[in-house]
Amino acid sequence: MEQAEPPLPEPPAQPALLAVSSDGVATVTIHNPAKRNAMTPAMWRELPPLLAGFADDPAVRTLVLTGARGTFCAGADISTLRESPETSQQLAVAAEEALAAFPKPTVAAVRGHCVGGGAQLAAACDLRFASAGALFGVTPAKLGIVYPASSTRRLARLTGPATAKFLLFSGELIDAEWALRTGLVDEVHPEEALDERVAGFARTLAARSQLTQASAKEFADGRCDAARIDHWQGVAGAREEAAEGVAAFLERREPRFTWTPGRGGGFAGTV
Repeated sequence: MEQAEPPLPEPPAQPALLAVSSDGVATVTIHNPAKRNAMTPAMWRELPPLLAGFADDPAVRTLVLTGARGTFCAGADISTLRESPETSQQLAVAAEEALAAFPKPTVAAVRGHCVGGGAQLAAACDLRFASAGALFGVTPAKLGIVYPASSTRRLARLTGPATAKFLLFSGELIDAEWALRTGLVDEVHPEEALDERVAGFARTLAARSQLTQASAKEFADGRCDAARIDHWQGVAGAREEAAEGVAAFLERREPRFTWTPGRGGGFAGTV
């Protein structure tokens, strides 16, 4: 007699960050579908330690951030801004900086609305893949809020100053194709193809050298001071990643890269 498969777990009734890890890929899902996955203060606080755990886990080689039920994130829960907008912004910036400092490759998989704090989180990822129906917006001008300086600089680096000003000045939403043209998004795919593309690309990232990825991430993000250059040269000299890569190429096999950053191998920390 066949045994029935165990029932799938029920989604949480309360807003939460759902995290799973499989085959080298950690997936964090923003889950607050009643409010288009708006982030509550508890969710903002939860993200940095969650990321720190994945940073320390050698089995995790890349991370995907996405949203539940067809939308990415509508930003901060507006109802929480009544008490202290400054506190809410501090929590959002801390979460954003923790994501930007994550030492392994990060990909935002964006469907539906990616607005306000959701756009902050997406911009803090290394890459952003979107469905054709995704919408992006940075909306502090609708609320009279001073957008954080660090978030403004990050947005301007991605899109250029003119597009950053357009988004910040107007608060208008732009579609995925517009976001692709400006550099806010790296790839756009049909709705039904996004998951497969993100999963396949995440597996590709997980198979590559984390030494290459971690050092390239720091350099691309502007950490090119002499101390960091010396650090990565020292790590490269002390490891055999390159020897393994060359050997695998000559032997026509997949390389077995073993270096992992964790907190001792280049993790830049969080604010």
